[in-house]
Amino acid sequence: MLIWIIFAAMTGAAVFALLWPLGRRSPDAFADTADAKSLYRAQLGEIDRDLGRGLLGAVEADAARAEAARRLLRTAEGEPELAGESEPALRRRRAASALALSCVPLLALLLYGALGSPSHPDQPLSARLQSVPSQQDFELALARIETHLAANPSDGRGWAVIAPVYLRQGRFDDAARAFAAAIRHDGTSADRLAGLGEARTFAAGGVVTGEALQAFSEAVALDAKNPRARFFLAVAKEQDGDNDAAVAALRALLADAPPDAGWTGMVQQRLESLAPGSTAGSTIASLPAADQQAAIRGMVDGLAERLKQGGGTLPEWTRLIRSQLVLGNRPAAIEAIATARQRLGQDAEAVAQLDALAGELNLREPQP
Repeated sequence: MLIWIIFAAMTGAAVFALLWPLGRRSPDAFADTADAKSLYRAQLGEIDRDLGRGLLGAVEADAARAEAARRLLRTAEGEPELAGESEPALRRRRAASALALSCVPLLALLLYGALGSPSHPDQPLSARLQSVPSQQDFELALARIETHLAANPSDGRGWAVIAPVYLRQGRFDDAARAFAAAIRHDGTSADRLAGLGEARTFAAGGVVTGEALQAFSEAVALDAKNPRARFFLAVAKEQDGDNDAAVAALRALLADAPPDAGWTGMVQQRLESLAPGSTAGSTIASLPAADQQAAIRGMVDGLAERLKQGGGTLPEWTRLIRSQLVLGNRPAAIEAIATARQRLGQDAEAVAQLDALAGELNLREPQP
Protein backbone atom coordinates (compact mmCIF):
# COMPACT_ATOMS: atom_id res chain seq x y z
CA MET A 1 0.00 0.00 0.00
CA LEU A 2 2.85 2.37 0.80
CA ILE A 3 4.26 2.11 -2.70
CA TRP A 4 0.96 3.23 -4.21
CA ILE A 5 0.88 6.26 -1.91
CA ILE A 6 4.37 7.17 -3.06
CA PHE A 7 3.40 6.74 -6.72
CA ALA A 8 0.32 8.94 -6.23
CA ALA A 9 2.40 11.66 -4.57
CA MET A 10 4.94 11.57 -7.41
CA THR A 11 2.19 11.80 -10.03
CA GLY A 12 0.55 14.71 -8.22
CA ALA A 13 3.85 16.55 -8.06
CA ALA A 14 4.39 16.05 -11.80
CA VAL A 15 0.90 17.33 -12.63
CA PHE A 16 1.33 20.31 -10.32
CA ALA A 17 4.63 21.17 -12.03
CA LEU A 18 2.80 21.26 -15.38
CA LEU A 19 -0.23 23.23 -14.19
CA TRP A 20 1.62 25.82 -12.15
CA PRO A 21 2.83 27.96 -15.08
CA LEU A 22 -0.51 27.54 -16.88
CA GLY A 23 -2.55 28.72 -13.89
CA ARG A 24 -0.55 31.83 -13.19
CA ARG A 25 -1.80 35.08 -14.66
CA SER A 26 0.65 37.50 -16.20
CA PRO A 27 1.72 40.06 -13.61
CA ASP A 28 0.69 43.64 -14.05
CA ALA A 29 3.07 45.47 -16.27
CA PHE A 30 3.41 48.22 -13.68
CA ALA A 31 2.70 47.58 -10.05
CA ASP A 32 3.67 51.04 -9.00
CA THR A 33 0.82 53.54 -9.61
CA ALA A 34 3.12 56.55 -9.52
CA ASP A 35 5.22 55.08 -12.27
CA ALA A 36 2.09 54.47 -14.35
CA LYS A 37 1.00 58.15 -14.02
CA SER A 38 4.44 59.34 -15.04
CA LEU A 39 4.30 57.08 -18.05
CA TYR A 40 0.92 58.34 -19.14
CA ARG A 41 1.98 61.97 -18.71
CA ALA A 42 5.08 61.29 -20.74
CA GLN A 43 2.86 59.70 -23.36
CA LEU A 44 0.76 62.88 -23.61
CA GLY A 45 3.90 64.92 -24.08
CA GLU A 46 5.10 62.53 -26.76
CA ILE A 47 1.79 62.92 -28.63
CA ASP A 48 2.23 66.69 -28.65
CA ARG A 49 5.78 66.37 -29.96
CA ASP A 50 4.67 63.98 -32.72
CA LEU A 51 1.89 66.40 -33.67
CA GLY A 52 4.37 69.30 -33.84
CA ARG A 53 6.72 67.30 -36.08
CA GLY A 54 3.85 66.33 -38.32
CA LEU A 55 4.00 62.67 -37.50
CA LEU A 56 0.36 62.63 -36.33
CA GLY A 57 -2.67 64.31 -37.68
CA ALA A 58 -4.96 66.37 -35.52
CA VAL A 59 -7.64 63.66 -35.44
CA GLU A 60 -5.14 60.91 -34.51
CA ALA A 61 -3.58 63.13 -31.88
CA ASP A 62 -6.94 63.86 -30.29
CA ALA A 63 -7.82 60.17 -30.18
CA ALA A 64 -4.42 59.32 -28.64
CA ARG A 65 -4.82 62.05 -26.02
CA ALA A 66 -8.28 60.82 -25.14
CA GLU A 67 -7.08 57.24 -24.68
CA ALA A 68 -4.08 58.38 -22.62
CA ALA A 69 -6.31 60.61 -20.52
CA ARG A 70 -8.72 57.76 -19.82
CA ARG A 71 -5.84 55.54 -18.64
CA LEU A 72 -4.47 58.36 -16.52
CA LEU A 73 -7.85 58.92 -14.90
CA ARG A 74 -8.29 55.20 -14.09
CA THR A 75 -4.87 55.11 -12.50
CA ALA A 76 -5.45 58.32 -10.55
CA GLU A 77 -8.77 57.02 -9.19
CA GLY A 78 -7.16 53.72 -8.07
CA GLU A 79 -9.04 51.54 -10.51
CA PRO A 80 -7.00 48.47 -11.45
CA GLU A 81 -6.34 47.91 -15.06
CA LEU A 82 -7.46 44.47 -16.03
CA ALA A 83 -5.11 42.71 -18.36
CA GLY A 84 -7.91 40.84 -19.97
CA GLU A 85 -7.50 37.49 -21.71
CA SER A 86 -8.78 36.49 -25.10
CA GLU A 87 -11.22 33.62 -25.37
CA PRO A 88 -8.94 31.47 -27.62
CA ALA A 89 -6.06 31.83 -25.16
CA LEU A 90 -8.33 30.88 -22.26
CA ARG A 91 -9.55 27.79 -24.15
CA ARG A 92 -5.99 26.72 -24.92
CA ARG A 93 -4.97 27.09 -21.29
CA ARG A 94 -7.93 25.05 -20.10
CA ALA A 95 -7.28 22.33 -22.70
CA ALA A 96 -3.64 22.08 -21.62
CA SER A 97 -4.68 21.76 -17.98
CA ALA A 98 -7.17 19.01 -18.75
CA LEU A 99 -4.59 17.18 -20.87
CA ALA A 100 -2.05 17.29 -18.07
CA LEU A 101 -4.57 16.09 -15.47
CA SER A 102 -5.67 13.11 -17.55
CA CYS A 103 -2.68 12.03 -19.64
CA VAL A 104 0.13 12.15 -17.08
CA PRO A 105 -1.47 9.70 -14.59
CA LEU A 106 -2.74 7.51 -17.45
CA LEU A 107 0.71 7.36 -19.06
CA ALA A 108 2.31 6.48 -15.70
CA LEU A 109 -0.16 3.61 -15.16
CA LEU A 110 0.38 2.27 -18.68
CA LEU A 111 4.18 2.28 -18.27
CA TYR A 112 3.99 0.56 -14.90
CA GLY A 113 1.63 -2.07 -16.26
CA ALA A 114 3.96 -2.80 -19.19
CA LEU A 115 7.32 -2.68 -17.42
CA GLY A 116 6.46 -3.40 -13.79
CA SER A 117 4.91 -6.32 -11.95
CA PRO A 118 1.70 -5.01 -10.42
CA SER A 119 0.53 -8.49 -9.39
CA HIS A 120 3.68 -9.28 -7.34
CA PRO A 121 4.19 -8.03 -3.80
CA ASP A 122 7.28 -5.98 -3.09
CA GLN A 123 10.31 -8.10 -2.10
CA PRO A 124 13.18 -5.94 -0.87
CA LEU A 125 16.47 -7.74 -0.25
CA SER A 126 16.44 -7.07 3.49
CA ALA A 127 13.02 -8.69 3.81
CA ARG A 128 14.03 -11.70 1.72
CA LEU A 129 17.13 -12.21 3.86
CA GLN A 130 14.88 -12.49 6.90
CA SER A 131 12.51 -15.00 5.34
CA VAL A 132 12.48 -18.75 5.88
CA PRO A 133 15.47 -20.34 4.06
CA SER A 134 13.33 -23.11 2.54
CA GLN A 135 11.33 -20.46 0.69
CA GLN A 136 14.37 -18.77 -0.82
CA ASP A 137 16.17 -19.45 -4.03
CA PHE A 138 19.57 -21.07 -3.78
CA GLU A 139 21.68 -17.99 -4.51
CA LEU A 140 19.83 -15.92 -1.95
CA ALA A 141 20.21 -18.61 0.71
CA LEU A 142 23.92 -18.83 0.04
CA ALA A 143 24.26 -15.04 0.21
CA ARG A 144 22.35 -15.03 3.47
CA ILE A 145 24.67 -17.58 5.06
CA GLU A 146 27.80 -15.85 3.76
CA THR A 147 26.58 -12.51 5.12
CA HIS A 148 25.89 -14.11 8.48
CA LEU A 149 29.33 -15.76 8.61
CA ALA A 150 31.06 -12.53 7.66
CA ALA A 151 29.50 -10.95 10.74
CA ASN A 152 29.88 -14.09 12.91
CA PRO A 153 33.07 -15.91 11.83
CA SER A 154 33.04 -18.12 14.94
CA ASP A 155 29.71 -19.74 14.08
CA GLY A 156 30.86 -23.32 13.57
CA ARG A 157 27.43 -24.60 12.62
CA GLY A 158 27.15 -21.99 9.90
CA TRP A 159 30.49 -23.13 8.45
CA ALA A 160 29.28 -26.73 8.63
CA VAL A 161 26.21 -25.80 6.60
CA ILE A 162 28.04 -23.90 3.87
CA ALA A 163 31.04 -26.25 3.49
CA PRO A 164 29.17 -29.02 1.58
CA VAL A 165 27.63 -26.33 -0.65
CA TYR A 166 31.08 -25.07 -1.61
CA LEU A 167 32.15 -28.67 -2.25
CA ARG A 168 29.23 -29.30 -4.65
CA GLN A 169 29.95 -26.02 -6.44
CA GLY A 170 33.55 -27.02 -7.06
CA ARG A 171 34.91 -24.29 -4.77
CA PHE A 172 37.31 -26.75 -3.14
CA ASP A 173 39.62 -24.27 -1.40
CA ASP A 174 36.61 -22.48 0.11
CA ALA A 175 35.14 -25.84 1.13
CA ALA A 176 38.39 -26.86 2.86
CA ARG A 177 38.50 -23.58 4.78
CA ALA A 178 34.83 -23.93 5.74
CA PHE A 179 35.25 -27.52 7.00
CA ALA A 180 38.34 -26.49 8.97
CA ALA A 181 36.44 -23.56 10.52
CA ALA A 182 33.52 -25.83 11.44
CA ILE A 183 35.90 -28.25 13.16
CA ARG A 184 37.73 -25.43 14.91
CA HIS A 185 34.65 -23.63 16.23
CA ASP A 186 32.08 -26.40 16.64
CA GLY A 187 34.04 -29.58 17.29
CA THR A 188 35.39 -32.55 15.36
CA SER A 189 33.28 -35.24 13.73
CA ALA A 190 34.00 -38.03 11.29
CA ASP A 191 31.83 -36.46 8.58
CA ARG A 192 33.53 -33.07 8.89
CA LEU A 193 36.99 -34.61 8.78
CA ALA A 194 36.03 -36.70 5.74
CA GLY A 195 34.64 -33.59 4.05
CA LEU A 196 37.84 -31.71 4.83
CA GLY A 197 39.92 -34.49 3.33
CA GLU A 198 37.75 -34.68 0.22
CA ALA A 199 37.97 -30.90 -0.32
CA ARG A 200 41.76 -31.01 0.04
CA THR A 201 41.96 -33.95 -2.36
CA PHE A 202 39.95 -32.24 -5.09
CA ALA A 203 41.79 -28.95 -4.51
CA ALA A 204 45.00 -30.90 -5.30
CA GLY A 205 43.57 -32.20 -8.58
CA GLY A 206 42.38 -35.55 -7.20
CA VAL A 207 45.63 -36.43 -5.40
CA VAL A 208 45.19 -37.60 -1.81
CA THR A 209 47.76 -35.28 -0.23
CA GLY A 210 49.39 -35.80 3.13
CA GLU A 211 47.00 -33.36 4.81
CA ALA A 212 44.01 -35.05 3.19
CA LEU A 213 45.26 -38.48 4.22
CA GLN A 214 45.62 -37.27 7.80
CA ALA A 215 42.02 -35.99 7.80
CA PHE A 216 40.71 -39.31 6.42
CA SER A 217 42.72 -41.29 8.97
CA GLU A 218 41.34 -39.18 11.84
CA ALA A 219 37.81 -39.64 10.46
CA VAL A 220 38.20 -43.44 10.42
CA ALA A 221 39.60 -43.29 13.95
CA LEU A 222 36.37 -41.60 15.08
CA ASP A 223 34.07 -43.74 12.91
CA ALA A 224 35.59 -46.91 11.48
CA LYS A 225 32.67 -47.28 9.05
CA ASN A 226 32.69 -43.78 7.57
CA PRO A 227 32.28 -44.58 3.83
CA ARG A 228 33.74 -41.39 2.40
CA ALA A 229 36.93 -41.59 4.42
CA ARG A 230 37.35 -45.30 3.68
CA PHE A 231 36.87 -44.74 -0.04
CA PHE A 232 39.54 -42.05 -0.26
CA LEU A 233 41.91 -44.11 1.86
CA ALA A 234 41.53 -46.83 -0.78
CA VAL A 235 42.21 -44.21 -3.48
CA ALA A 236 45.37 -43.22 -1.60
CA LYS A 237 46.54 -46.84 -1.66
CA GLU A 238 45.86 -46.96 -5.38
CA GLN A 239 47.84 -43.77 -5.95
CA ASP A 240 50.68 -45.26 -3.94
CA GLY A 241 50.78 -48.14 -6.40
CA ASP A 242 49.45 -50.68 -3.89
CA ASN A 243 46.53 -51.92 -5.98
CA ASP A 244 46.05 -55.09 -3.95
CA ALA A 245 45.47 -53.09 -0.77
CA ALA A 246 43.20 -50.67 -2.65
CA VAL A 247 41.08 -53.52 -4.03
CA ALA A 248 40.81 -55.14 -0.60
CA ALA A 249 39.73 -51.82 0.96
CA LEU A 250 37.07 -51.22 -1.69
CA ARG A 251 35.67 -54.73 -1.34
CA ALA A 252 35.46 -54.32 2.41
CA LEU A 253 33.66 -51.02 1.89
CA LEU A 254 31.08 -52.69 -0.39
CA ALA A 255 30.60 -55.52 2.09
CA ASP A 256 29.74 -53.03 4.86
CA ALA A 257 27.49 -50.85 2.66
CA PRO A 258 23.79 -50.55 3.63
CA PRO A 259 21.36 -51.96 1.04
CA ASP A 260 20.06 -48.50 0.08
CA ALA A 261 23.46 -46.74 -0.09
CA GLY A 262 23.63 -44.50 -3.15
CA TRP A 263 27.42 -44.52 -3.39
CA THR A 264 27.90 -48.25 -4.01
CA GLY A 265 27.78 -47.82 -7.79
CA MET A 266 30.76 -45.45 -7.74
CA VAL A 267 32.75 -47.82 -5.49
CA GLN A 268 31.90 -50.77 -7.75
CA GLN A 269 33.12 -48.89 -10.82
CA ARG A 270 36.36 -48.02 -9.08
CA LEU A 271 36.82 -51.61 -8.04
CA GLU A 272 36.19 -52.90 -11.53
CA SER A 273 38.72 -50.47 -12.95
CA LEU A 274 41.29 -51.86 -10.54
CA ALA A 275 40.38 -55.54 -10.54
CA PRO A 276 38.25 -56.70 -13.48
CA GLY A 277 37.43 -60.37 -13.18
CA SER A 278 38.45 -60.23 -9.47
CA THR A 279 42.17 -60.28 -10.40
CA ALA A 280 43.95 -57.57 -8.40
CA GLY A 281 46.15 -55.29 -10.44
CA SER A 282 45.24 -56.87 -13.78
CA THR A 283 44.00 -53.56 -15.22
CA ILE A 284 47.46 -52.19 -15.83
CA ALA A 285 48.76 -55.56 -16.99
CA SER A 286 46.07 -55.73 -19.67
CA LEU A 287 47.07 -52.37 -21.16
CA PRO A 288 49.50 -51.89 -24.09
CA ALA A 289 53.10 -51.33 -23.09
CA ALA A 290 53.00 -47.57 -23.68
CA ASP A 291 49.78 -47.20 -21.70
CA GLN A 292 51.14 -49.36 -18.90
CA GLN A 293 54.13 -47.03 -18.55
CA ALA A 294 51.83 -43.97 -18.49
CA ALA A 295 49.54 -45.56 -15.87
CA ILE A 296 52.47 -46.51 -13.65
CA ARG A 297 53.99 -43.05 -13.99
CA GLY A 298 50.64 -41.51 -13.04
CA MET A 299 50.47 -43.56 -9.84
CA VAL A 300 54.07 -42.76 -8.95
CA ASP A 301 53.47 -39.06 -9.56
CA GLY A 302 50.40 -39.23 -7.34
CA LEU A 303 52.41 -40.85 -4.54
CA ALA A 304 55.21 -38.29 -4.96
CA GLU A 305 52.74 -35.39 -4.81
CA ARG A 306 51.11 -36.73 -1.67
CA LEU A 307 54.41 -37.30 0.13
CA LYS A 308 55.60 -33.89 -1.01
CA GLN A 309 52.66 -32.29 0.80
CA GLY A 310 53.93 -33.72 4.10
CA GLY A 311 54.02 -36.84 6.23
CA GLY A 312 54.63 -40.28 4.81
CA THR A 313 55.86 -43.52 6.35
CA LEU A 314 59.11 -45.35 5.67
CA PRO A 315 57.41 -48.00 3.47
CA GLU A 316 55.78 -45.25 1.39
CA TRP A 317 59.07 -43.43 0.88
CA THR A 318 60.79 -46.72 0.04
CA ARG A 319 58.11 -47.52 -2.56
CA LEU A 320 58.46 -44.06 -4.10
CA ILE A 321 62.26 -44.26 -4.28
CA ARG A 322 62.23 -47.69 -5.94
CA SER A 323 59.44 -46.64 -8.34
CA GLN A 324 61.33 -43.51 -9.45
CA LEU A 325 64.40 -45.63 -10.13
CA VAL A 326 62.37 -48.20 -12.11
CA LEU A 327 61.01 -45.37 -14.25
CA GLY A 328 64.57 -44.25 -14.92
CA ASN A 329 64.22 -40.99 -13.00
CA ARG A 330 67.42 -41.22 -10.93
CA PRO A 331 67.49 -37.50 -9.90
CA ALA A 332 63.93 -37.80 -8.55
CA ALA A 333 64.91 -40.91 -6.58
CA ILE A 334 67.91 -39.10 -5.02
CA GLU A 335 65.69 -36.11 -4.19
CA ALA A 336 63.13 -38.45 -2.58
CA ILE A 337 65.81 -39.97 -0.34
CA ALA A 338 66.93 -36.51 0.78
CA THR A 339 63.36 -35.43 1.52
CA ALA A 340 62.62 -38.66 3.38
CA ARG A 341 65.67 -38.12 5.59
CA GLN A 342 64.31 -34.68 6.52
CA ARG A 343 60.78 -35.92 7.20
CA LEU A 344 61.89 -38.97 9.19
CA GLY A 345 64.86 -37.31 10.89
CA GLN A 346 63.45 -37.98 14.37
CA ASP A 347 63.42 -41.72 13.70
CA ALA A 348 67.04 -42.94 13.82
CA GLU A 349 66.12 -46.44 12.68
CA ALA A 350 64.23 -45.12 9.66
CA VAL A 351 67.16 -42.90 8.69
CA ALA A 352 69.50 -45.90 8.96
CA GLN A 353 67.24 -47.94 6.65
CA LEU A 354 67.16 -45.07 4.16
CA ASP A 355 70.96 -44.96 4.16
CA ALA A 356 71.06 -48.68 3.58
CA LEU A 357 68.57 -48.34 0.71
CA ALA A 358 70.64 -45.57 -0.86
CA GLY A 359 73.72 -47.76 -0.70
CA GLU A 360 71.83 -50.74 -2.15
CA LEU A 361 70.52 -48.73 -5.08
CA ASN A 362 73.70 -46.71 -5.51
CA LEU A 363 71.84 -43.47 -4.85
CA ARG A 364 74.24 -41.88 -2.44
CA GLU A 365 74.65 -38.17 -3.08
CA PRO A 366 78.18 -37.25 -4.26
CA GLN A 367 80.32 -35.67 -1.57
CA PRO A 368 81.35 -32.05 -2.23
